[in-house]
Amino acid sequence: MSRKIQKILVSQPQPTVAKSPYFTLAEKYQLELDFKPFFTTESVSAREFRDQKVEILDHTAIVLTSRTAVDFFFKMVGELRLTMPDTMKYFCGSEVVATYLQKYIVYRKRKIFFAEKGQTSELAQIILKHPKEKYFVPATEESHKDELLQAMESKNIAYTRSVLYRKINQTFTKEEIESYDMLVFFSPNGIDSLIENVPDYAQGEQLIGCFGDGTAKAVEAKGLKSAVAAPSPMFPSMAAAIESLLVAKK
Repeated sequence: MSRKIQKILVSQPQPTVAKSPYFTLAEKYQLELDFKPFFTTESVSAREFRDQKVEILDHTAIVLTSRTAVDFFFKMVGELRLTMPDTMKYFCGSEVVATYLQKYIVYRKRKIFFAEKGQTSELAQIILKHPKEKYFVPATEESHKDELLQAMESKNIAYTRSVLYRKINQTFTKEEIESYDMLVFFSPNGIDSLIENVPDYAQGEQLIGCFGDGTAKAVEAKGLKSAVAAPSPMFPSMAAAIESLLVAKK
């Protein structure tokens, strides 16, 4: 890690709160931080959803691995004019996702489970403890069968994977990507978009930070190396993980 970190691309929308830890990092370490998602998402239409011949209310549990999944799930629920029963269970990829549910439901009145460490393997183990539920799993058009679904299948747990939203890659030039000392990703889709934008991408001394198990595995699958990952007991947030690199390079 000999490359000095001065310019970082964070693949998320710019924070709307003034006290964001990213802004604190930028000021403290005199960084140039750019916030540009590598992709955007859009909902499938209610008609497209109906064409999948899936009934949400035929299920007893919902699997939500991101806040994006939460938003598009409840958007579709609204468009279909469904009322979610109080008995519905929610299995979330992290505490952040579970807490985000409060935007749509009365949290204290629902049965909500989440992976405390934000790890896919942990969420899989929680689900495996509730084998009699029938799970509804929101997905994107581009997503494939992942570790979570494979674990559920191995134990013959009933689930329905349904496409609720699609990914639209943003455009970046090779020169733009190479101008950054560090790229920070929060989804495997971001890694896919990077390679689509720069098919001959060579990491070299450029640093990569990744948030979440799935993102870390996507980085590795592309033959790349992550300099730091979150969440973890040591780095609960991506900002904390980035600061650890900055301190190490002082």
